[in-house]
Amino acid sequence: MESEFFWDRMSSRYDNQVKKYRQTYRDTIERTKKYLNKDDAVLDFACGTGIATIPISGLVKEIHAIDISRGMLDIAKEKAAENGIENIRFFKTDLFDDGFEKESFDVVLAVNILYFLRNAPENLNRIFELLKPGGLFISATDCLGEKKLFSNRIKKLLGRMGILPFMQMYSISELKKSITDAGFKIRETANLYDNPPNCFIAAKKNA
Repeated sequence: MESEFFWDRMSSRYDNQVKKYRQTYRDTIERTKKYLNKDDAVLDFACGTGIATIPISGLVKEIHAIDISRGMLDIAKEKAAENGIENIRFFKTDLFDDGFEKESFDVVLAVNILYFLRNAPENLNRIFELLKPGGLFISATDCLGEKKLFSNRIKKLLGRMGILPFMQMYSISELKKSITDAGFKIRETANLYDNPPNCFIAAKKNA
């Protein structure tokens, strides 16, 4: 609930605050596009304001876009409406919604969310469960533990105090291991930002 409140407060200014990462988002979207097919059912986990959701919508059959923040979802819905997009369904929920059946998605997208999860292994296992055999998990994640910076120590402290959300200080190698430990085979990795490193990973659930 604390995280939900934080992201609701952030929602109205989120797009403006991430402007400096605009090219990183573009790179994430372009790398994602090559893995998408017109018949794909996609789950966008923590879709936020739809920064990645909207641009990929025309390349797939349908997107189930989920987030815990009503404020974020409302902005994403407005963007979809403004662009005449009708194949995105928005839900205020999380990965463990009973309405999601096992092996029901071709692609699960998780852009800049994994390092905010206290229970990342459980979430990654759930993603593996929701994907069809041969399905793809595509993520982009800030790896705050890759460089030992004083600012990261401050973020960690503020997270413990509840001022900022919890943040996992992944190194790139730790992030990769967490994904392979969940049963995925990594197909592509790329660092899309310098400080902090933002690691793009495309991983496959073996058939």
